Amino acid sequence: MTNPLLADWETPFGVAPFDAISDEDFRPAFDEALAAHLAEVEAIASSPEPATFANTVEAMEGAGEALDKVLSVFFSVSGADSNDQRQALQREFSPKLSAHSSAISNNKALFARIADLWERRDALGLSEEEMRVLYLTHRGFVRSGAALDGAEAEQMKEVKSRLAVLGTEFTQNLLKDEAAWFMPLAEADLEGLPGFVVDAARSAGEALGQDGPVVTLSRSLIVPFLQFSPRRDLRRKAFEAWAARGANGGDSDNRGIAAEILALRETRAKLLGYDDFAAYKLETEMAGTPERVRELLMAVWEPAKAQALQDAAEMEQMLRDDGINDAFQPWDWRYYSQKRRRALHDLDEAELKPYLQLERMIEAAFTCSSRLFGLAFKPLDIALYHPDCRAWEVTKDGKHVAVFIADYFARASKRSGAWCSAMRSQAKRPKVLSPVVINVCNFAKPPKGKPALLSYDDARTLFHEFGHALHQMLSDVEFGSVSGTSVARDFVELPSQLYEHWLEVPEVLAEFATHADTGEPMPKALLDKVLAAATFDMGFQTVEYVASAMVDLEFHNGPAPADPMAKQAEILAGMGMPQAITMRHATPHFAHVFSGDGYSSGYYSYMWSEVMDADAFAAFEEAGGAFDPAIAARLEKFILSKGGSVDAQELYTAFRGRMPGVEALLKGRGLAA
Repeated sequence: MTNPLLADWETPFGVAPFDAISDEDFRPAFDEALAAHLAEVEAIASSPEPATFANTVEAMEGAGEALDKVLSVFFSVSGADSNDQRQALQREFSPKLSAHSSAISNNKALFARIADLWERRDALGLSEEEMRVLYLTHRGFVRSGAALDGAEAEQMKEVKSRLAVLGTEFTQNLLKDEAAWFMPLAEADLEGLPGFVVDAARSAGEALGQDGPVVTLSRSLIVPFLQFSPRRDLRRKAFEAWAARGANGGDSDNRGIAAEILALRETRAKLLGYDDFAAYKLETEMAGTPERVRELLMAVWEPAKAQALQDAAEMEQMLRDDGINDAFQPWDWRYYSQKRRRALHDLDEAELKPYLQLERMIEAAFTCSSRLFGLAFKPLDIALYHPDCRAWEVTKDGKHVAVFIADYFARASKRSGAWCSAMRSQAKRPKVLSPVVINVCNFAKPPKGKPALLSYDDARTLFHEFGHALHQMLSDVEFGSVSGTSVARDFVELPSQLYEHWLEVPEVLAEFATHADTGEPMPKALLDKVLAAATFDMGFQTVEYVASAMVDLEFHNGPAPADPMAKQAEILAGMGMPQAITMRHATPHFAHVFSGDGYSSGYYSYMWSEVMDADAFAAFEEAGGAFDPAIAARLEKFILSKGGSVDAQELYTAFRGRMPGVEALLKGRGLAA
């Protein structure tokens, strides 16, 4: 019987046949696809024909199709709907994949062909995109250690294999801690909580088989609990559990793993001739150097810290007014910030939330993309990996563009956070492929029969991840290796953060922010308050983010710390971290940095991209409105359709005519002097 993962997928638009795939199919399909890919690579490397772009680089682009299919399914389900068997498979697959990657990058015959093409590049008559793909391919091989020999090559292989194992362990430990902890709530503990928080707590209790409501470590539940619970003792208990993820001792503790990862990254960088991992990692990013990253972060840090300290002083007085003679603590911030926002802006999350229905926010995100880029969305009735998932066919001018899949609700089997991934990336060569894109979020699931309601932050997250999806869906390049979000890490967040701006366009909220019970649009007075409060508490938000980005940078800039927790404390003390604010992601649960290399020495990239997204949205405002067709066409032409086929700085300059400064970011965050 043919393994469904390896068969031709006779499904609508070639989406994986999830209903035919079982966990038992993964290992044999993985082994077979791995061997097939190696055979394809060896055939390219050992070809008797002289190297050409077509028979070497383009052939590599088309190799590994079966492996791509297997891994696209496996990593989708292992991240969003994990179980013990899938976690065991991930631990098994990670070192094998690392060894597989090393076998390809260490293939001397293959690298000789690529190096030969690179040396002759000016005589090959390549198109601009072909030249870019050759450049990136050659650079990727060199940075993977292809030019190393002997003991150094073997050491690099061992380092990468161990890093793959540790990244998987870090992720799974975090998932264990998040899934294991919950705090039961008695009926009296619900006092002061708005209905949507009570509903979410009851729904979470039902999902965990408890007799009553619970608070879990899902951000969509614990954050509103911290905002609204008047019980300081329960807030402290919940916050400390949230902050301690990955640092609880025992088998799921991530502190030792983080230390080993940092040491191995330093070894990897030095094998390749770099002073440290930050120098290695940032060489390929827009920022280029640790110094430029530090300059950006510190330009924002000082005004943000000043604002945060001023806000903290006001809220500490509110704490005193409540009769609590204690220092203002991290578990107090969200509670008093919510009370302060209500006092300053007459804005209450509980009043706002009924207007932010999930269904209407999905509709809003779709409609904005239709007005900007001409996209249309038609629901698809296809098998997916979980009952909560939904799918749409995406078309433009009546032609198929992509399949979009969304998985919005939190569950114990899903890792925390929100992300966008492509199960299949767009390409034209060597085979025409349309993208299959997934957005995964962790919104609180409502009780049966009730609509899902979002916080404003949740709604922003939905728009953010859909911005990533647009980058994938509107990609229009020749080769998959440079399509969609295959761009510099500090450029990848531009489309996502830019798309968040459309949530704050008054006419969008006026149309789609309708009350869950009455269907009435958000009153103009409330809409005005929402927009007026857009930068409220921005000192806090900026401080917790920049602190994480600086710790990430300093971990990788210079010798790897033997004790990351001590180094973290040293960095924060040197910055003058406000006592009542913690890092957004402390080291033991900093999955962006330690689950893989993606954001390592690169967490700053959200802010680097924000400098551009503030400036890019200003282009719409200067042109007369958020839906200006000429600016939208330029955005699609120069940013969303190009992927990584052109250098990121060239793309932004082509769109805007220049690179921006930090002023637009400070103004957008309400931190400008």
